[in-house]
Parts: sequence; C-alpha cells; structure tokens
Amino acid sequence: MTERLTILGSTGTIGVNTLNVIARHPERFTIHALTGHRQIALLAGQCRQFRPAVAVVADAAAADALAGLLDGLPIDIRHGAAALAEVAAAPETDTVMAAIVGAAGLPPTLAAVRAGKRILLANKESLVVAGRLFMDAVRKSGSVLLAIDSEHNAIFQSLPASFRGDLDAVGVERIVLTASGGPFRGYTAAALEAVTPEQAVAHPNWVMGRKISVDSASLMNKGLEVIEARWLFNADPSRIEVVVHPQSVIHSMVRYRDGSVVAQLGTPDMKTPIAHALAWPDRFEAGVAPLDFMALGGLTFEQPDRDSFPCLQLAFDALAEGGDASAVLNAANEIAVDAFLSRRIGFGDIPRLNAQAMSRFAGRHGESIDALLETDAEVRRYVEQCIGCLQPAG
Repeated sequence: MTERLTILGSTGTIGVNTLNVIARHPERFTIHALTGHRQIALLAGQCRQFRPAVAVVADAAAADALAGLLDGLPIDIRHGAAALAEVAAAPETDTVMAAIVGAAGLPPTLAAVRAGKRILLANKESLVVAGRLFMDAVRKSGSVLLAIDSEHNAIFQSLPASFRGDLDAVGVERIVLTASGGPFRGYTAAALEAVTPEQAVAHPNWVMGRKISVDSASLMNKGLEVIEARWLFNADPSRIEVVVHPQSVIHSMVRYRDGSVVAQLGTPDMKTPIAHALAWPDRFEAGVAPLDFMALGGLTFEQPDRDSFPCLQLAFDALAEGGDASAVLNAANEIAVDAFLSRRIGFGDIPRLNAQAMSRFAGRHGESIDALLETDAEVRRYVEQCIGCLQPAG
C-alpha cells in the first residue's frame, strides 16, 4: 500500500525538495493535497506532475488563477486557512509534510496532529509559538512527529532508538546544535548595520527561502532551533549548546555521559533529512551527492558571537522567561525580517525590534492556542507601529 501524503507549503524550498525525493519513489507515495500561497504557476506544474486530489491556495483570486492553469484537470481547488486545516486532517492523508514558513503554519499543523497523522515537521514555528501545547497534543493523539530541520533530524539520528523523552535515561549530557555562521560570520556589529538583503539571502552552504536565509544570517534561525530542540527532545535549555561549524558537514551532535559524542554528517542538502523522515524507520536513496572526505580539507568549530548576533541570546532569554516570550519573539522577528527584505529597516534593527517587543510583552502567559495567536497578532501590530517610527533604511 502506498503512503498518502499532504504537503503544506509545496512551493517553498522544503516542499520542492520533498516532491523531488518522492518522484524518485513513485511506488511508495501518492499525493492527496498540495498547498501553496502565491506561486500559482509553480503549484500548477506540481499539480500536473503529481495529480493531487486537492490543491489549496491563499484566496479566491488565486484559486481562479490556478483553475485556469490546470485546464480542466479533476483537482478540487480550495482556498483559505480553513481549507489548509481540512486537508491536513483529512482521512485520505497518512502523512503531512508541514512546510509552511512562519506562525501561519501552526493551525494546519496542529490540525494534523490532533487527527493523529504522521507529521514531518519543517515548520519550526509550531514549536516556537506553542511548544508545550503542541507537544501535549502530540502525546494525546499518538501522532508520530519527525523533525525535518537538518539539525534536529541529526539529533534524532544520534539518539538511541530507545529514547522516549528522558535524556538522563539514555545517558545524554547535552545536545549540540551546529550553525554555519551564515554569510556574515566574523562581521562586527557596526559592519552588520550596512549589509543588504541581497547579501543576507546569499547563504554560503544551504539553499533556503528568503526569510529563513535572513534568520540564518542573524543567527535567529539557530535561536529558533534552540527553542524547537527544547520541546522536541524535552531538553532543559542549559543542556543545549550552539557551536559554529562553517563547513556545515556535521549537522548536530549528542554528548553522552561516558564522554562519547555521536554526530550525523552529510553533504549540506535538505533532501537528506527529508528522505530520512519519509522513509523512517527505513532508508532510501535521496538524490544527494555523497560526502567526499578527501575534498573536505578540515572541519572547524568556534563559539557564536552573541554580541554581534544578539538574536541567538534572545532565544535563550525567551526560554528562560517562559510564558508567551517565544511566541512574542517569533512574531516580532517575522515582521522585522519582512521589513528588512523590503528595505524599510536595516539589518541591525531586527534584533533591536525583537528585544523591544519582548520587553513590551513580558509576562504574558497564554493558556490556549487561541490566546497565543491573539498575542501573535498583537505583537505584529506593535512591531509594525515601531517600524513606522524608524527612519527609512535607505
């Protein structure tokens, strides 16, 4: 029997790579639903190739545009947030690739969890915004949760198969997340004030979307991954460390109490963790170039510069504060990054706005997903107001 798959965010980098891997194993998968936001031409091409039963887009105008491009193909075209949740929880779906970027991915991903689906989680914001509530839902439904971020997938592979959420029980001392350092490794805080969006999205090792590329450049992505790791592996923040590893060959590591360090290595290509999660507990070919040890030359490591890249520390601060702090940080960062990409603020304004929002909304404790999403919306409005008071970035 083939596995029936829904891809939330099929037109993004993760979605495109997922379909690339699936195309290598057509006997194992059928596509129930593909969803995209505004890249209608790309989504139409995916629909023609993979023939999903359902396609979901942002709004009615996008739905009409997609219908025109599909030229009568028998695909049910829907639109809006409710449609995303419907296809994520549909009985015709076994597995959901949750690859929508940002907090917008939380409601449909949570719908899939509550329906007991197997979740391939590329939407880290689901855990950043609602970590405790999200993991409670996973445990209640019995959903299987597999991480797609290369770092968390590497940690999963480096933990023993007997791990069930207790690091002490399997002899783990610490989790080590590696970071490439991004395109601005070695820059001073002063130098970062002048960097451009074009420079920020030019990652030296990975091919990623624009928002995630900026987060990588600011080390915010690593901060979000720290928060994600805290919930995925039930790890106290004091047991999570970050090291800069510019070659991006070691994707993360686990330190054990006997002195052993187990690491997962590979060519920096997102198809590897995607294929691992799709095939788990088996493995299959992913179309990834093999790691050439002779060509590496060397592997190096250094401490992250938290003074020049304060977003990483803000993530640890959010975990220490608890409550809604991580959700506040994520919402502020999404608005700030968008403003940077549209040249309304400078790169150095991103951490300043994030810190300002965390200070403004300190002490919030949402007890439900709806309360967290209300805080998320309020933070976004506040940060937009703050941006309006800044001088244009030029």
